[in-house]
Amino acid sequence: MLARVIDFRAAVEARDADAIAATLADDVVFRSPVAFKPYPGKAITAAILRGVLRVFEDFRYVRELGAEGGRDHALVFEARIGDVTVEGCDFLHLDERGLIDELTVMVRPLSAAQALAAAMAGQFEQIQREAVAG
Repeated sequence: MLARVIDFRAAVEARDADAIAATLADDVVFRSPVAFKPYPGKAITAAILRGVLRVFEDFRYVRELGAEGGRDHALVFEARIGDVTVEGCDFLHLDERGLIDELTVMVRPLSAAQALAAAMAGQFEQIQREAVAG
């Protein structure tokens, strides 16, 4: 199971949207740090993550938490949106096949969450088009 987390991390760090999507279960649920409503499904989750790749700069994972063979993992990251520094964490849950079926993202500080919300709002039309096409 840890192999999928490693695959996800490598795909994100390589900014490879197709490889990221390959780690997601069809019934994945994405929970955004800036939206109350969860987003169910691989197409919308993959589209959101492509949007994130477009807005985050200098993205890097700095820590990984989780037990070998476990289904819950956390990847701590740092990035920028313009001149705003973002600290955050991707919380991953893996299904019985090792695919990500839950992805919850948290960010801090408040200025980073506000910058992320504004940047992603600018991506939303494209995200919706990509989700429908995907």
